[in-house]
Amino acid sequence: MTAPRSLPSPASFDRRQWVQLALAGGLGAALGPAFAQAKYPSKAIRMIIPFTPGGSADILGRAIGHELTTAWGQSVVPENIAGAGGSIGADRVAKAAGDGYTLLMGHVGTLAITPGLYPKLPYDPIKSFTPIAWVARVPNVLVVHPSLPVKDLAAFIAYAKAHPGKINYSSGGNGSAAHMTMAYLAQQTGIDMQHVPYKGTAPAVNDLVAGQVQALFTGIPAVLAQLRAGQIKALAVSSPQRSAILPDVPTVAEAAAAGVPVRGFEADQWYGVVGPARMPADVVARINAQINASLKSPAILERLQNEGAQPMPSSPAVFGELIAKDLARWGKVIKDNHMTL
Repeated sequence: MTAPRSLPSPASFDRRQWVQLALAGGLGAALGPAFAQAKYPSKAIRMIIPFTPGGSADILGRAIGHELTTAWGQSVVPENIAGAGGSIGADRVAKAAGDGYTLLMGHVGTLAITPGLYPKLPYDPIKSFTPIAWVARVPNVLVVHPSLPVKDLAAFIAYAKAHPGKINYSSGGNGSAAHMTMAYLAQQTGIDMQHVPYKGTAPAVNDLVAGQVQALFTGIPAVLAQLRAGQIKALAVSSPQRSAILPDVPTVAEAAAAGVPVRGFEADQWYGVVGPARMPADVVARINAQINASLKSPAILERLQNEGAQPMPSSPAVFGELIAKDLARWGKVIKDNHMTL
């Protein structure tokens, strides 16, 4: 019996011969994994949340992760990596492989505000990420202490102009969404107020209730309990339409229609999922479609309503346009107000 011939080593083949042999089936069993790409997802996915647990980004990131886990049968594991306005967690995602297994629950602060405040970020907010899905928008609401003698936005602006530098407004810190929103309002209307930054939203709200500061322009969830208790009063919301959770509070746009110089004002907070740059288009489309479907589930809708958020199912292109638009808008606010950290 003639002994079977052994296969030549790969080194002795040129590229054409090696591919022909593999395609002929001689090495199909050994090379199958190298030539066949597993259907996404085939393993667990990391969802980086660039803030501490308990905030809206954390709540929404975990809720979306749960929906994806249920739909795909693969775990979406949330991981909180906080610090530097969300840039530490964002940088972790920017440096990850673009295979769809590391995602970021992005926020207007992380992707559109922080880049203007930290000019030496290790990532580019546009080039380093792939927009995947816009999840939700959370309107900001302008609230004031009851002692301030104003009943609406027009009266607030008139009072601020009559008393330059006399209104103190709080925020969750320099460069926070609350800081930027009030600075944007001041820029649009020409009013002069004093900013009082706090280490977080909770103390900023507490001192407003106590009357240590007179105003705050922040996300609805942060002040909803105090509004319902009558401890503070709401003047306007930043969204194009009234909020379903505060239906009696007019929009800034309504004030503009009444003659207040704030046309084009829109300053909602938003949340969305991005991944590293150069992700495969089919993977992006699959994640986008599943998140959009999840935004219609009763569980997610209830969670969004509790957060004062509106679901925003859309395409990756629409979300990318939002990031670019707000990056330019907030960059101008930061530059015009000489903001630095």
